[in-house]
Amino acid sequence: MTVAEPRRIHVSAAVIRDVDGRLLLVRKSGTTAFMQPGGKPEAGEDAAMTLVREIREELGLRLNAADLAPLGTFAAAAANEPGFEVVADVFAADIRDQTPVASAEIAELRWVGPNEIDHLDIAPLAREYFLR
Repeated sequence: MTVAEPRRIHVSAAVIRDVDGRLLLVRKSGTTAFMQPGGKPEAGEDAAMTLVREIREELGLRLNAADLAPLGTFAAAAANEPGFEVVADVFAADIRDQTPVASAEIAELRWVGPNEIDHLDIAPLAREYFLR
């Protein structure tokens, strides 16, 4: 018997922290899990371009590639798509003094620290790698 490879969703995701070290997480409309801001690439976009666009659309923040520091590629179970694995190019994002605002498909945003992870539905990618 062979084990099927998981179906993969490629995304770009941000690690945005506040002055207290809490991680910014978002919850999309119609879902329960909080996850890092970001999303899927459009045709012709590289990972950084995707994240700059998604951050603008989802949070109203104006960034460019110089505001991003690559952290690597991480994989985890997809939070909202059973049977899929999310493979994320993750960047630390410096938002300077900008204030994120939930926009587009984002229903809620929240700054989350390690002491809150047991009280929220958090996507595996954020829970496994960035909320320790």
